[in-house]
This record gives sequence, structure tokens and C-alpha cells, in this order.
Amino acid sequence: MTRIGNSELDVRPLNLGGNVFGWTADEATSHAVLDAFVDGGGDFIDTADVYSAWSDGGAGISETIIGSWLAKSGNRDRVVLATKVAKKADRAGLAAENIRAAVDESLQRLRTDRIDLYWAHQDDPATPLEETLGAFDELVTAGKVRAIGASNFTGPRLERSLEVSRREGFAAYVAVQNHYNLVEREEYERDARPVAEANGLASLPYWSLASGFLTGKYRPGNLADSARRGAAAKYLDEPRGTAVLEALDAVAAAHDAQVASVALAWLRQQPTVVAPIASARTVEQLPALLASMDLELSTDELAALERASR
Repeated sequence: MTRIGNSELDVRPLNLGGNVFGWTADEATSHAVLDAFVDGGGDFIDTADVYSAWSDGGAGISETIIGSWLAKSGNRDRVVLATKVAKKADRAGLAAENIRAAVDESLQRLRTDRIDLYWAHQDDPATPLEETLGAFDELVTAGKVRAIGASNFTGPRLERSLEVSRREGFAAYVAVQNHYNLVEREEYERDARPVAEANGLASLPYWSLASGFLTGKYRPGNLADSARRGAAAKYLDEPRGTAVLEALDAVAAAHDAQVASVALAWLRQQPTVVAPIASARTVEQLPALLASMDLELSTDELAALERASR
């Protein structure tokens, strides 16, 4: 188990993304994925109030599906549950009134009395940090939220937020959720990671598999048919993308592992990273994700992947 920053939340080192629930996975399939995830040793689930606004189910459907699964399975106490506020069209931004309303709506959809990790889904420069963090502090004090995190914050804004929490005695962010993976490294490592390292924050990166590219299913001349093929295929146009795949193939062969397992294991072994986020739209996609939790890469293997990804 790994601690999320200085919170009381302990998790296995994999965060199951709920963005596919109600989008590329219907309710029955989503429930099957959640069952298999927990049965396979996973205990950390990530969603947002805005998921999946782009689907027929609309915003809130992911939380609703997770909530129906929690009610049916009785697994609430077996999982650490994270959701987010700030991007849903009718709950945009981080004003105090909006946060108070959004959390109650999320709790209702999730059919639970508390959210373990509540994320500011994006920064809101129009709202004073004191107002936002004061509202989050109220939720923690009330027991509706156990800990808070910052997603898509720049390093300077993250540092400023932490300063406000220290000065005002408010609950402080314990984690950061930014875009970070083997082929998208520079921004996080240059900007937010130094702040996370200096303040003991945990990183829970999203797009950990680069929209599926780091599963290895997208190859030159073979673009798998999926909702994310466009986003993933762009990496094939870069020499670095091909080099990363070759390095992943070599390490995967050495461990008799899948490419996705290696990519997630590499990310898990980076400074500040606690639990990469990865989604599964079918039960069959889960074993490669779950295997990453126990896959330890050697110093030489990490170095080979480091070279290929630069």
C-alpha cells in the first residue's frame, strides 16, 4: 500500500479511470470491470462530475454507474473513491457556492456519504484561492471529503495554493493530477513535479498510456479501431514514438509482460508518482493494468526507457 501525500489514504499503485463508464463501456460492462478490478487487487477509482459529457449518457453518467455498482456490490469500504469539480457545464469553476452544490450532487450520484479524494479539476483564476480552499476546508471539516487534490494546475499556481492553505489553516492539496506518461514528460517534470517533490504531494497522472498508444496496439500500418485512435496515432509520426515502442517491446519480452504493464510500471517508478490512472473498457483489458502494480523494472531497464523517451 502507498500513502497519498500526507493524507490518511492508502492505495494500491493503480488508479482505475472512470472516464469510459457510460461512454465506451455500458453499465453492465462497467460493473464487470469494477468487479474484476477489485477482485484483482485494485482499490482506487477515479471519476469526475463531467464524465462523460461527450457520451449519450451525458455528464454525471460515470458517477451514476459507479454509484449503482457501489450499491449493488457493497464494496464502498473496499475502495478509495475520487471525483472532481470545476468542468461540468452547470458546475463550472471553483467558486465556493459551486463547490458546495457540486459535492452534494456527486455524493448523490455516487450513493455514498463521503468522497475520499476530491479534485479541483482545473484551476479557476477568476476565483480567489482563499475562497476555493476555504470551501474545500469546509467539506473536509464536515466529513463529506477526506482529502483534496489539484488537477491541471501549473507549478506556480499549485505552490500559491499551498501557501494560502498554510497561511489560513485550510486543508491543503495532497496530490496533483496532471498529464504525464512515457511520451509526454517535459511539462510535468519541468513545472509541477518540483513543487510536488518539495511539498510531499503525490502524483496521480492521467493519460498514463497516452490514449492507448503505450499499450502497443497502435503500430506503423496498424491503427487499431477505437475511439482514441486519432489521439494515439499521432505519436507514430514522431521518431521518439517508435523508439519508445521498441524499448517497451524489449523490456516486456524480458519480463514476459505486456507493453501496457511496462509503461505503467515505468510511470509508477518515477519520482512523486503513486498511482497512474488507466482505464479499461472491457474486463479483458484489466490484466495488463493490474500486472503493472507488481512489475519492478531494473535500473538498466528504466535507463533504456529514459533514453528512448527523450
